[in-house]
Amino acid sequence: MGNSSAEQCGGWDNARCQGTPYCQPRCPRFVDKTGGTWTFRIATADDIDQLLEMYRAFDSADRAQGIPPAADHRCRSWLETLLSEGHNVIAEGQNRTVGHVVFTAADDPQPELAVFVHPDFHNRGIGTELCKQAAAAALEAGCEKLMLHVEQKNRAAIAVYERLGFEIVDGEYGLEMVLSLDDSTERAVCAPPAHYSQTA
Repeated sequence: MGNSSAEQCGGWDNARCQGTPYCQPRCPRFVDKTGGTWTFRIATADDIDQLLEMYRAFDSADRAQGIPPAADHRCRSWLETLLSEGHNVIAEGQNRTVGHVVFTAADDPQPELAVFVHPDFHNRGIGTELCKQAAAAALEAGCEKLMLHVEQKNRAAIAVYERLGFEIVDGEYGLEMVLSLDDSTERAVCAPPAHYSQTA
């Protein structure tokens, strides 16, 4: 947003912001459940080092199916692939990156979604907001659906995805979930900032 919009919003409190024709599909500013303030933006190759730093904090319990890779060189290669083939958004603030969401391939009508939050920042709503940012970007890109895979035992994550509108479509090898990018999703994730700051 431009300076006038930021002044109108009063800094991080975007409850009074009505948005402008120049705003991206979803406001990049976010206040988490603890009052922490974060900015969401598209990631580039210049962000690999700070993403690596975030992923070094993950232990085996934070990884599923070998993702994110534990070894630095493999994690770097994985990130390079995601950044070249997918649409990546990071959550940052307080001089650090705390979240990363990607859907890939970016030009696929039904890309796969993956979301990661630094272990020290779980349960603050950052992961949910990352998913909403990705859904808004996927809608703008003309995607039809977002797909994701989640372990059956991860009931907390499944509940979050279901609240976002994802539906389970397969349970044979883990769970596959799908979010249809339709009018209802657009209303939920691309609404003016003044609306969704009060209802998200």
